[in-house]
Amino acid sequence: MTKLGAIFLPQNPPERLRDIARAADEAGLEQLWLWEDCFLNSGIAAAAAALAWTTRLRVGIGILPVPLRNVALTAMELATLHRMFGDRAIVGVGHGVQEWMGQVGVRAASPMTMLREQATALRALLRGETVTTEGRYVRLDGVRLDWPPKEPPPLFVGAMGPKTLQLAGELGDGTILVAGTPPEGVRTALGHIGAREGHEVVVFVPVAMGPSAAERLARQQERHGMDFAGVAGDAAAVAATVERFAGAGATTVVLQPTVDDPDPEAFVRAVATEVRPLVG
Repeated sequence: MTKLGAIFLPQNPPERLRDIARAADEAGLEQLWLWEDCFLNSGIAAAAAALAWTTRLRVGIGILPVPLRNVALTAMELATLHRMFGDRAIVGVGHGVQEWMGQVGVRAASPMTMLREQATALRALLRGETVTTEGRYVRLDGVRLDWPPKEPPPLFVGAMGPKTLQLAGELGDGTILVAGTPPEGVRTALGHIGAREGHEVVVFVPVAMGPSAAERLARQQERHGMDFAGVAGDAAAVAATVERFAGAGATTVVLQPTVDDPDPEAFVRAVATEVRPLVG
């Protein structure tokens, strides 16, 4: 069965997260995803709060930009989330937007090398290993978590280009595709990721439902010009689009509301109670 989720956009102020997360949990939504876009909401802080406010909801971060963090700190934070909340925490790592990384002085000369070194060390630390490495970007000397997760959690990698998709297939348990990826883009991405049994593919799909849906989606497309503009319509239209992505190979489809959605709580409820029953 295709996993279904929705996004809490970071353009919402952090204080809105509590009501939206609780609405999602009460409605039975499977997953609520957060973005750590600069310079909006923090991923770890927001995810921890959302998990603490809910009981069943899985909370994803797509993604944590690796240049912003020392890998030991990332491992500590992920281990803490998983020990407190188990598999309800889903975390992805990635390059981050290079312009933003440049603004804060951490833009890597080789983003691929940095991501590979970070992902490799992160996986080892989360397995409870003692890690010593002297890489171009990651340098650890006998680092071991005192409180590693009881079971190593899946690691998701955000990817867009062919080389990063290949890396995600090699080192990740799942791949997070950029918002606006069309169904045919999912098929192309799978060709680069490679056929690994159990590898998850998460895709963010722009959606508008309710009043002025078509107008809101058109404004979003005018601002961002995505390859896949998204779908505006009722639950049946949205469910049909989810099925298209599932047919292309996505294992998790996460619906992305417009920034100007008039009622984010109603959006997550509709995904859970109206769209989910129509999706196989």
